Amino acid sequence: MRTVERPTTVAVLDCGPIEYRLERGDGPVVLLFHGGHMRAGLALGEQMFTDGGYTILAPSRPGYGRTPLSAGPSPAAYADVVRALCERLGIARVAAVVGVSAGGPTAVAMAAKHPDLVERLILISAVGRLPWPAPLVRLGSRVTFAPGVEAGTWAAVRLLMRWSERGALQLLMGSLSTLLARHVIGTLTPADRKTLLALFGSLRSGRGFVNDLRAVADLSPHVRQPAVVIASRTDGGVPFAHAESLVAGIPQATLVESRAASHFVWFGPDWPAIIERVQRFLHREGT
Repeated sequence: MRTVERPTTVAVLDCGPIEYRLERGDGPVVLLFHGGHMRAGLALGEQMFTDGGYTILAPSRPGYGRTPLSAGPSPAAYADVVRALCERLGIARVAAVVGVSAGGPTAVAMAAKHPDLVERLILISAVGRLPWPAPLVRLGSRVTFAPGVEAGTWAAVRLLMRWSERGALQLLMGSLSTLLARHVIGTLTPADRKTLLALFGSLRSGRGFVNDLRAVADLSPHVRQPAVVIASRTDGGVPFAHAESLVAGIPQATLVESRAASHFVWFGPDWPAIIERVQRFLHREGT
């Protein structure tokens, strides 16, 4: 699973510049909203779509990469901006909108506000209808990942990685699982660890992550498209209860429980089986 930085483009819309990555395949478009600390150039978990020939459209959410926070500081506002981006790119239909982690609310807003554009909704380890994160984590994150501070935070992570790769993995995975970090690392293959280290070495928070911590309107009851919600009970980053809340709120949602040991369901032992379920879902064969 590769997480090498990929080329991106900036479109200048009425709201300002929007960074995005468009990787064309032979099939329909999948619109993907990345999680916290990510941006359009970092691809994670997209292989199940690209292997199926789908075209990937991945815009950087507000405050990340080259998309300014002013582009649409709320998920609902940014959904309208991305609709305009699709029009600019000549995209009239999206096979699925995918929301990963903190990108979940934007994907939900996209499906709820633009049903004529979006056919299906896929949520992966996504933030749902409940308060997130826990109060102490929220307070710490506002300090650690604040603009002007977050660059030093990630520089410290990279320094730790150079000193001890295993120590860095334990620190980072400890916050993303309800299990002991050493157990989580033990479930990873050498290739998985290499991928995660490359990813952690590339993360930045910009102004985006603190913005992600804001409470937003719950639009899940307004989603009328079929939806799949993928989550692990041992996710320490976004508790499993968020997945349950999303399934309870979205009329046509199905819960797919991952056996992954952490927030990163792509590294779970049952990920190949989940890919098959998602492919069936995309081909309207149910879940």
